[in-house]
Amino acid sequence: MTQSIHLPSFDELAALAKDNPEKLTQLRQQLCDQYIDTCSEAMQTRLTAQQSHIERVLQKAKNPIHANVLLRDELHRQIVKFSKALNGEQLEPSTGATILPFGRKEEWR
Repeated sequence: MTQSIHLPSFDELAALAKDNPEKLTQLRQQLCDQYIDTCSEAMQTRLTAQQSHIERVLQKAKNPIHANVLLRDELHRQIVKFSKALNGEQLEPSTGATILPFGRKEEWR
């Protein structure tokens, strides 16, 4: 399903950022959702999860510059993980930890 997505001009986006940042955020979310809807069903779940992760990163930002720094750092982390996966390197170090079960009490109330 191919659908055309209209992106406002740079000047319109700049005006929204200055005068109505909440509306710009809504537009960004709407455009992301529209794009995800154009993708295959197999990819929609992964893209929605990635977009949710990006939204959580953005919620930590104190201002637009901080948002860019956080997103750049996240992108760098993802590139490093991707590079390691391509090169066959182990992503998570093995801790060799021993897991001990919790003791059960006979009566828990």
